[in-house]
Amino acid sequence: MDGYGYRHTVPRKPAPVVVSIDAGTTGVRSLAIDTAGAMVHVAYRELTQHFPRPGWVEHDPDEIWSAVQATLAEVTVRLAEEGRTVATIGITNQRETVVAWDRRSGRPLHRAIVWQDKRTASTCASLADAGYQPLVRERTGLVLDPYFSATKMRWLLTDGEVHTNADLCLSTVDSWILWNLTGGSGTNGDVSSGGVFATDVTNASRTMLFDIVVRRWSGELCDLFGVPEDALAEVRPSSGRFGSVARGVFASDSPLQGVPISGIAGDQHAALFGQCCFTSGMAKVTYGTGSFIVANAGPVCPEPIEGLLTTLAWDLGNAVGGAPVAYALEGSVFAAGAAIQWLRDGLGVIEQASELEPLARSVDSSNGVVIVPAFSGLGSPHWDPYARGTILGITRGTGRAELARAVVEAMAFQVRDVLDAMTAALESPLSVLRVDGGASVMDLLLELQADHTAVPVERPLSIETTVRGAAMLAGLAEGVWGSVEDLAALWTLDSRFEAGVHGAAPSATVQTSSEQWQRALERSRSWALDP
Repeated sequence: MDGYGYRHTVPRKPAPVVVSIDAGTTGVRSLAIDTAGAMVHVAYRELTQHFPRPGWVEHDPDEIWSAVQATLAEVTVRLAEEGRTVATIGITNQRETVVAWDRRSGRPLHRAIVWQDKRTASTCASLADAGYQPLVRERTGLVLDPYFSATKMRWLLTDGEVHTNADLCLSTVDSWILWNLTGGSGTNGDVSSGGVFATDVTNASRTMLFDIVVRRWSGELCDLFGVPEDALAEVRPSSGRFGSVARGVFASDSPLQGVPISGIAGDQHAALFGQCCFTSGMAKVTYGTGSFIVANAGPVCPEPIEGLLTTLAWDLGNAVGGAPVAYALEGSVFAAGAAIQWLRDGLGVIEQASELEPLARSVDSSNGVVIVPAFSGLGSPHWDPYARGTILGITRGTGRAELARAVVEAMAFQVRDVLDAMTAALESPLSVLRVDGGASVMDLLLELQADHTAVPVERPLSIETTVRGAAMLAGLAEGVWGSVEDLAALWTLDSRFEAGVHGAAPSATVQTSSEQWQRALERSRSWALDP
């Protein structure tokens, strides 16, 4: 109060935000998230998809990094205008995709080989025939499949003509982004002043080179796949300080200057964390390009389970007390949103993805039409890289609506197959299935999912759980949030779907449609091997 009796208030400075980078398969997003977990700003850049041969999928690492720079710059301009500061940065990424680059020059040595790529299917088959599947399962929780990074790295070092030397870096996309953010090749090629070459346990656990029980690179597996361990990134917990944004990466007045990078997780692990599935038996499904179903399996690594993957859910390091490590069971379905894109871009059935649900709802059923979208083979629980997409049950009366409905049903069927395998493996049934990803906005999909699984399906108010998870991991490390209990309080329910409540799949048709799906699935198997 001044001498005249007036009370003066000092304008409150906006609370710091956490910035999250999501380097996905189809594009890169950067988001600013406030302490309540709400999205403040977002920027997006699409990535070019390269298909040099059938079954091959590649990205340009320089384009990924340029998209990270552009989206971060766009978001931070808005933050600067509002006077907001950035407490920390989190990174989440497409997981198994491999980048090879030279530490001294900073240049990529080949296009990134994307997780969808199938060029190493024959290598995986040969290794399985030679009896190495049990070793891979025991050490990594994975299966011999071209989905994972090890055979992609092997291909780069052989057919890809990437040469092994002291400056070679082989890693997942998170490491490429972290390395560039923290200084890259350094000053005049001085690698000692350059970026941090590290990854976290979740991304490492997807390479097929990482022992998930002892949580370190396996020399035995590196030898098997011909990958030099010295070329791999240092593995750290998912929550903890990795480094800070180096000078010169952004303008000197950028809010990101010197900001710590304190959280990294693969996209599906980040989504599990962002969905606050902190208790064993809680599960989430992300309906993205593919569908990824992950269930918290607790602090002890479970035994390998047929058809499913065992992986590290996260390692919170010193960010919290108690048991910071959680394991997870995972099922990976390769085509979900990709099937919607196919309807739009390949067949012209819809012009925009938002048209799919009303078109599918315009009919009561697919009238016997079944689509198996095995465009890149089948993932969990079948693991058949030679499967191909099928459309069965077409009659003269089949139209656009039946095809749309069949695609939505296929997304639900594929997730159900994985959940059935999980339920059989866990000591108790799944308690809840939390959903996110672009397709989770479709009520019809979630109604079908509940009807076919009998597991309650919950959609949060914010479906941006992947970027929220990365932000939470970073914020936990830097004290933005004090505990996982604080984080759990941020999760807010939007809608809950239970079996039989909405009647999207009446009980009388569930069994029939399930049997039709299984018959169609068998017809898609091993198609690429048929003469």
